[in-house]
Amino acid sequence: MKRFASAMCALLIAGAGLSAHAEEAPVPQLDVEKMTLDNGLTVLLSRDDRLPVVAVEVRYLVGSAHEREGRSGFAHLFEHLMFQGSQNFDDEYFKPFEPVGAAVNGTTSTDRTNYYERVPREYLELALWMESDRMENLLPVLTQEKLDNQRDVVKNERRQSYEDRPYGMWWLYLIDALFPEGHPYHHAPIGSHEDLSAATLDDVKDFFRTHYVPANAVLTIVGDFEPAKAKALVKQYFGHLPAGERTPDGKLPDPTLAASKHRVETDEVKLPRTYLAWHTPALYEEGDAAMDILATVLSDGKSSRLYQPLVYEQKVAKDVAAFQVSFAREGFFVIFATAAPGKSLDELSTALEKAIADALAKPPTDDEMTRSLNGWRKSFYGRVESVLSRAQILSNYFHLTGEPDYLAADLARYTGLDAAAVHAAANTYLSANRVRLDILPAPEKGSAGSGKATGGAQ
Repeated sequence: MKRFASAMCALLIAGAGLSAHAEEAPVPQLDVEKMTLDNGLTVLLSRDDRLPVVAVEVRYLVGSAHEREGRSGFAHLFEHLMFQGSQNFDDEYFKPFEPVGAAVNGTTSTDRTNYYERVPREYLELALWMESDRMENLLPVLTQEKLDNQRDVVKNERRQSYEDRPYGMWWLYLIDALFPEGHPYHHAPIGSHEDLSAATLDDVKDFFRTHYVPANAVLTIVGDFEPAKAKALVKQYFGHLPAGERTPDGKLPDPTLAASKHRVETDEVKLPRTYLAWHTPALYEEGDAAMDILATVLSDGKSSRLYQPLVYEQKVAKDVAAFQVSFAREGFFVIFATAAPGKSLDELSTALEKAIADALAKPPTDDEMTRSLNGWRKSFYGRVESVLSRAQILSNYFHLTGEPDYLAADLARYTGLDAAAVHAAANTYLSANRVRLDILPAPEKGSAGSGKATGGAQ
């Protein structure tokens, strides 16, 4: 692990420019050992003794993309239920970890759900025991009261994060328009009020029995631990659990847009905003990294290709941003801008279209490529430095590429790019049909024309 730290420092020092010196810096390597228990549980171990802490992540290979119609939000609902106690510790999951200063949480995405702890090294066994007990013994103490309580928490989270937040519904509107009915990405992990209300205790228990099993999980341990002892603890606490089955990803309907779409919605906001979205490659696929770099070129910094003309020069936009969204099986690229006070949506849209066309007319300059790649490199190594985020990165590599030691290949996806590749990707994906979403200030209550409208093809 020492060679990882040295290599990382060399690359960061070289980060003043994308020079030949930077390119010659040693590629960092992570020592990752993979083992598979007889019940199918994949275990990844990466030792790093620089700090006396250890991170544990259990990733279940189920997310909102694996929910059946009429039962959206189940994966995210379990992110909450998994902290409500299991048979041998029927209490708030966080309680044993609070006195030792641990970091404990969980997250849900389209393609997976993960739970994690970062603890002092002497508490590794506690983390493994707690994780194994809720994998094995959650259902005996999962009551209707717990379900009702956490269902209400999730509904309130949907209101706070989407419905009651200015412009907050944009994500739900976009994926609804980008992905057709029946596509696994057509709905978000938060689920709908209707589906959450319809969920019965038996529905929820069946979902757990199907997906929260060793064969559908990856256990990753990163930090200061003794490998032999860690392996023995893993076998002790997880080895006896029934295997279950790996959750299939299922068929992926073609999301290609036959024509561009234009959707108009209203919200309790003061300024209009417009979003543009195009289909792009999935995470780790060819073109995904190029679109990440393009996003930086377009909108990162006051001199970027969209910010400078729209916000600084013309003052037609209050803000502008671009980013690549990379799921496991699909991706999409988003550009959005908010109108400056006193500017209309038409003025903003016209200026944005021209700025995009101008931005795509020429490849990135050497300076733009240098700044973009160095910014990405800094962010990348910052994430890898933490044992907790490193555990999540390693499990993500294994989940989506089959190789936990994918760090060098991931780095090469970016450092191997040149301006021509970024320019080609930009013009390939951003010339296809797209979704345009406009969010307009809602008419004052009592005025004519209040409500929401949906436009047709653009």
